[in-house]
Amino acid sequence: MDRKKNILYIQTSGVEMPERTYAPFILGASAIKEMGIEASIFFGIKGVTIAKRGEADNITLPLPFGSLVSAIEQARKVGVSFFVCEESAQMHGIDLEEGLIDGVTVVPAGTLNKLVMKADEVLSF
Repeated sequence: MDRKKNILYIQTSGVEMPERTYAPFILGASAIKEMGIEASIFFGIKGVTIAKRGEADNITLPLPFGSLVSAIEQARKVGVSFFVCEESAQMHGIDLEEGLIDGVTVVPAGTLNKLVMKADEVLSF
């Protein structure tokens, strides 16, 4: 049986650059829905601010994008996996127990190496 293809999106840009926040969610959702491959997003450095509870609530870009919260929910709904770098979250003062959006897995920074090695393709934003 063939292994399912896997794509990893590395999100290092945060809420201070809203135009860079949407791509991993939109691309990840389309990878699953349209291509039938697994998709994961690793939030590191400032990217963890996107996964901070409440931070995405006020980010909206003109159509066709709309609200960032909608893009996150769509990606989560179709099965995109979300990984948050523990050390980056701590560096930004994010509470690891209650300060993150639903559906994320907090992982040590070194997990990124494992995710990259497992992925068939890697994109970063």
